Amino acid sequence: MTHTPHELNEEFPEQVEKIAELKKSDPHFAKLVDEYHEVNRAVHRAETNVEPVEELTEVDLRKQRAALKDEIWGLISA
Repeated sequence: MTHTPHELNEEFPEQVEKIAELKKSDPHFAKLVDEYHEVNRAVHRAETNVEPVEELTEVDLRKQRAALKDEIWGLISA
């Protein structure tokens, strides 16, 4: 099993408890986290050539991951 970088617990180590609390109490936040994990895993599979994609597709996935991370951070830090 490979280690997937950019997991939220690694990106925001000081916010692990808050992330868990928000996932339980805020359905929108939980959906964002699930979507982030899905996109993050797709990026990882593309980067490791497990599921190769076009370069532009990989760039788009990275942008989508960054946008989700920014939105998640906005909710965590509110």
